[in-house]
Amino acid sequence: MYRSLTANEIEQLQQQACTAKDWTIIEVAEHFDAHYVRDTHFSGHNRLGVFNKETILPGGLAVHSGIYHATLHNCEIGNDVRLYNIHNYIANYRIGDNTCIENVNAILVDGTTTFGNGVRVPVMNEGGGREIPIFNNLSASLAYILTLYRHRPKMIRQLEQQIDDYSARQAANIGEIGNNVRIVNCGSIKNVKIGDCAELVGVSRLKNGTINSNPSAPVHLGSGVKCTDFIISSGVSIGDSTLVDKCFVGQGCVFDKHYSAGESLFFSNCQGMHGEACAIFAGPYTVTHHKSTLLIAGLFSFLNAGSGSNQSNHMYKLGPIHQGLAERGTKTTSDSYLLWPSKIGAFSLVMGRHTHHADTSGLPFSYLIEHNSESYIVPGANLRTVGTIRDAQKWPKRDNRKDPNKLDQINFNLLSPYTVQKMWQGQEILKELIRTEGEGKEIYDYNNCKIRFSSLSKGLNLYTIGIQKFLGNSIISRLEDKPLHTMDEVRQVLRPDKPVGLGDWVDLAGLIAPKSEVTRLLDSIEQGSVSLSDIQKEFKNMHAHYYSYEWTWALEKLEQVWNCSLEQVSLEQIRQTISQWKEAVVTLDNMVYEDARKEFDLNSKTGFGMDGDRKQAEEDFEEVRGSFESNSFVQAVLKHIERKTELGDKILAQLALIHE
Repeated sequence: MYRSLTANEIEQLQQQACTAKDWTIIEVAEHFDAHYVRDTHFSGHNRLGVFNKETILPGGLAVHSGIYHATLHNCEIGNDVRLYNIHNYIANYRIGDNTCIENVNAILVDGTTTFGNGVRVPVMNEGGGREIPIFNNLSASLAYILTLYRHRPKMIRQLEQQIDDYSARQAANIGEIGNNVRIVNCGSIKNVKIGDCAELVGVSRLKNGTINSNPSAPVHLGSGVKCTDFIISSGVSIGDSTLVDKCFVGQGCVFDKHYSAGESLFFSNCQGMHGEACAIFAGPYTVTHHKSTLLIAGLFSFLNAGSGSNQSNHMYKLGPIHQGLAERGTKTTSDSYLLWPSKIGAFSLVMGRHTHHADTSGLPFSYLIEHNSESYIVPGANLRTVGTIRDAQKWPKRDNRKDPNKLDQINFNLLSPYTVQKMWQGQEILKELIRTEGEGKEIYDYNNCKIRFSSLSKGLNLYTIGIQKFLGNSIISRLEDKPLHTMDEVRQVLRPDKPVGLGDWVDLAGLIAPKSEVTRLLDSIEQGSVSLSDIQKEFKNMHAHYYSYEWTWALEKLEQVWNCSLEQVSLEQIRQTISQWKEAVVTLDNMVYEDARKEFDLNSKTGFGMDGDRKQAEEDFEEVRGSFESNSFVQAVLKHIERKTELGDKILAQLALIHE
């Protein structure tokens, strides 16, 4: 409840150097104490809460809530707010309880604004054509559809209209700063909505945006930060003079150390430091930490960009119209280069400079290596590297999202129907090269790249092992801890829960799902029968039922391997599948083990024991890095071999007791 100021309160405020154009249109809370409002000018309609709270600042200084040295125009100030030393003014804002604003230039809303909602971001193509309207609840999967499904214009128009309608509902001429917000030593903040518990310290300029901070996942913006036309999601941290212009920043992202991001979308847990992003779609866990690193006009996810990595999107005659795709898990080494258009397969490693528009999408887990200005593919090589396994393990552990309402549905699985179908495709590609060009040829040509015969042969074997591991994983997950006594019981357990999952699968920027389910959703969007919130529920549902869908897909592949249906398969065929799985797991783990050993060989010890002999170098290395045998990752690999071998033997023993 608010009331008008009393005559005594007005007199006291005037004695404390306060002024107002019209004292009669200022309202205060019932227990308002004028003692805590000093040297303040009021313009327009204002409402003031109570100021009873004292706060202890870092260093032990006690300060009282209230309004000191400020100009307020059309503002509503909550309880126990502290406004101090507002150099210019605060206009057209509701400020929540327990918020502190000190030493700022100006905070204002000018006219009607949507606070960044509805801003068009020309992602992937600087020349336009893929503009994405950003909004508070944009997810990576929805953005993926908006970006890459332009061949369905009616569906795109439906989505854009819904987002525009949502943005129109956010429009207001009054801004909001939430509860428990801290804004200190900042410059200009214009047309910005700020959620609860946000911390802005030393921010240079904010214009036209929303900061979706909340108590579960506060947002931190630090020194020198400049943001224009933006949406910042919960749990984000941006500091050290980072520039953000026309961007959506997803949950748990970290930008720091003078990073520059323009006209780009970033989704969960992306990290950007030192370098530059321009017109990129950065799916979850896109990471770039180094100076002179440019990401431009591309789609990435689970990317680790090495120092000096960059790409080019110019045709030099028609401007920057090219774009590139790096599927999930791609890594680029230092000083690597890709000339767009190119498409890099999942979990690939790019080394060197590539100017021939490579397309390795059908050959996942590969190396793309430059040699004598040519691009060489080493198929499947990344399946056996310690780095790939380490990445797959670290991503779930580095999930910074604390908000219980997660916008992005993220599948961390290294092997899934999406990657395994690629390996199946890869086998067919490699076999076709042999059929068409002959066996034993030294070098084969494929999509502007070259493949050595030795690499081709090893790739076929690695893909086979990877497929066997996935299929074995799937069938064991169905059989494990099930009381099985008859073949009928085995078949019952192996029958799919749902018919959904057959056919191709897609990676919607983190969400791995059957293409059939995605198509069904797109049809519903096109018909106008689902809302934005419904779409988000559909993504969550796809993610929740992943393993059910996965098994439907895996069983179909197993039936191809068995050359018969589940109802016809023999117990021996199932046992053989599990035996192959056990061998595949052990083989891959041993490859990873030997790859890890390279980190401890003599060459790796160069520079250790600087002024001593080899013995001292080894002692210095072990003191710093530890021994190979004691390394936690190495121990985990050995334990994994042991655990999976025991599991395989257990299932095989159980099946041995069953009579068909």
